[in-house]
Amino acid sequence: MATLMVPENLVYERPRSFTDAPTHYCPGCTHGVAHRLIAEVLDEMGLAERTIGVAPVGCAVFAYNYFDTDFVEAAHGRAPAMATGIKRVLPDSIVFTYQGDGDLASIGMGEIVHAAARGENITVFFINNANYGMTGGQMAPTTLPGMKTTSSPDGRDVETQGYPIRMAEMLATLDGAAYVVRRSLHDPANIRKAKKAIRIAFEVQDRKLGFSMVELLSTCPSNWNLSPVESLKWLEEHMIPFFPLGDYKVAPAVAELKI
Repeated sequence: MATLMVPENLVYERPRSFTDAPTHYCPGCTHGVAHRLIAEVLDEMGLAERTIGVAPVGCAVFAYNYFDTDFVEAAHGRAPAMATGIKRVLPDSIVFTYQGDGDLASIGMGEIVHAAARGENITVFFINNANYGMTGGQMAPTTLPGMKTTSSPDGRDVETQGYPIRMAEMLATLDGAAYVVRRSLHDPANIRKAKKAIRIAFEVQDRKLGFSMVELLSTCPSNWNLSPVESLKWLEEHMIPFFPLGDYKVAPAVAELKI
């Protein structure tokens, strides 16, 4: 009896800009999705050979294990300062930072604001999961009102602890910013939109148009005490209403890009 040979249909392969290191992220964490999108874009744009990533302290502290590009480690919150120095010394390199909300919006607030104000030609990927993920789930600058964390067990009280900071909206007011957007990683449609934003951000830098930041709403099932599936729904129902998705700053030169 003849055997029917069915051609293999390859639907996905690991990006060349990725290593084959096993992940240290918790099950259901969307850091891995963000990593994959960045690696795919680096491959598609042919940028990996001249790319330098910068990761500070946080859940992404081991990002250099996953990207097959040059990488450096920064002190907590100082990734924009390190990226600024690298870019000025090596202006033809593609330099990106990969930062969480505790890092970027708290200890690193001064760094990110002034990098954007100066119009540094770097790309920032801001992972917003509304808590300090690595250190135990404490309240972060992006923790939602009423949201329980290990340091706000009764929920964030805005009267005593203030309101969450909307980083994309704030940085978009600065003249040096060229491209500032917020996307989400909670479902396939939004993941595709996130990938396009990542590509535009790298194009902005490659064409020397100025500072760019892509904020990505991300899940943290372990510290939210939810299953991976539940955390995706929680992000959609609770985070997006407070952190609306959209383009917050698209400079005229960026709007003219054909991508």
